[in-house]
Amino acid sequence: MSQIKKLDIVRFAPRKGEGFYDTLKRKVDAYFTDNNIDPHGNASMKLKTVAMVSMYLIPYAVIVSGLATNLWLFYAMWLAMGIGMTGIGCSVMHDSNHGSYSDNKSLNKYLGKIIALVGGYEVTWKIQHNILHHTYTNIDGLDDDIDAGIFLRFSPHSKKYFMHRYQHWYAWFLYGLLTLQWATIKDFRQVYDYHKKDLLKKEKITLGKAMLQLAIYKIFYYLYIFVIPVMVTGIPFMHVLFGFLLMHFTAGLLLSCIFQLAHVMEECEFPLPSDDRKMENNWAVHQLLNTANFSPRSALVGWFVGGLNRQIEHHLFPHICHIHYKNIARFVKETAREYGLPYQEQPTFAHALVNHGRMLRKLGRD
Repeated sequence: MSQIKKLDIVRFAPRKGEGFYDTLKRKVDAYFTDNNIDPHGNASMKLKTVAMVSMYLIPYAVIVSGLATNLWLFYAMWLAMGIGMTGIGCSVMHDSNHGSYSDNKSLNKYLGKIIALVGGYEVTWKIQHNILHHTYTNIDGLDDDIDAGIFLRFSPHSKKYFMHRYQHWYAWFLYGLLTLQWATIKDFRQVYDYHKKDLLKKEKITLGKAMLQLAIYKIFYYLYIFVIPVMVTGIPFMHVLFGFLLMHFTAGLLLSCIFQLAHVMEECEFPLPSDDRKMENNWAVHQLLNTANFSPRSALVGWFVGGLNRQIEHHLFPHICHIHYKNIARFVKETAREYGLPYQEQPTFAHALVNHGRMLRKLGRD
């Protein structure tokens, strides 16, 4: 077996028990304590879970029941499933795998496995998202979320190719392939890569067990999502394939836009560590400087994207369920102002999309 090569991690500046985050944490803790509020999910979170899962499973039931005999209705059901996938990813799986859905760890664990229902694998997701992205946000070489291969350049420190001059045009198509990658090769590649980087043990799993578990997940996924519709609906194979691709493209595009608007923006800093692998700021200040919110006043957007329009609050308090972000946002904003720190926010989803497009163009040409 090849030698394990650990990540060359960085160290953030110490907080020293004072400053922005310590002040903010006292305010947020007091809010939950004084109002006798559980920072985890509540009844509205359970209702949302039912709604999001139904948004995915009801169209599937219509498809396999044979009711969608009209091709336009057939494709509409796959499109609806793509929207449901997005809702499950943002509002159910995300909180569960952060441990913020419930104070019951077993419930979080098993509900987090709902990612298998939409073609993913919770082990690789937790490593990429919880460990690498949330710890090393926008740090080139450590945050896998800004490592998009050679076709997209998300960091000013990544290698630039001539084709990147046009990425602000073609990126949107590649975004649509996000979940299709998860469902095919990316999870297998990541399992092996994270094994080489000695990260699988963070999830208390071996390479062999992870590969076996992943293979079982994928077999289950393709049996129910593809084989069963082909066998029971009487719809020609190519139409089922097109519907499947339409579902994934819809979910991939929506999820990519939701997550990229939080970090690949003109106002984000993309800092590099010093020669001795130390960062200038502490972790919390680093999060503020490299994260942005959007659509803070839209209840519909906030509901559908699982509070991920308030990524600042999420990055600072990932252990708090997203249904509380709106109420703690005022503490984050006022404390940032108190310490002379930015609170980066786009007024609408459209404004954020335009800003992100400008950033893609800038990264492709600078």
